[in-house]
Amino acid sequence: MGRIEYYNDPRAPKPNTLIPASNLLVVDDEGRILLQRRRDTDQWALPGGAQEIGETPSACAVRECFEETGVQAVVTGFLGIYSDPRHIVAYTDGEIRQEYEVTLLGKPTGGAPAPNEEASDVAWVRPSDLSELDIHETMRRQMRDYLEGNYPHAD
Repeated sequence: MGRIEYYNDPRAPKPNTLIPASNLLVVDDEGRILLQRRRDTDQWALPGGAQEIGETPSACAVRECFEETGVQAVVTGFLGIYSDPRHIVAYTDGEIRQEYEVTLLGKPTGGAPAPNEEASDVAWVRPSDLSELDIHETMRRQMRDYLEGNYPHAD
């Protein structure tokens, strides 16, 4: 299923759903961030997706990370809730969503990056290389919040 993302676009269609989703920003021991290249938009993104009934946001983020990247991870913290009515995602099946994402922090525990039916590529990316990649602005904002320390800390 294809999709088109709109951000701050007056031409965006009116949303008809609000679906909770969870992302996992996984950082390895070298400080690299795990990213997937989405097949539906060809953009780089954090692993994540829609939460299923009976699932917690943490379980969703861990499941989606493994499904989309081949990397097993655990949740280590909370980055933020990203729900912006100006970010609309229109799917080819007629669903039009307003963004609602819980983004968690994580660290890898196993597996290996591997392309799959949802991701044409998976890679560990150094923060200094992020500017070279095609990343949607709303996803880039989440990574920027992490890199700038704009999230609750447990210290």
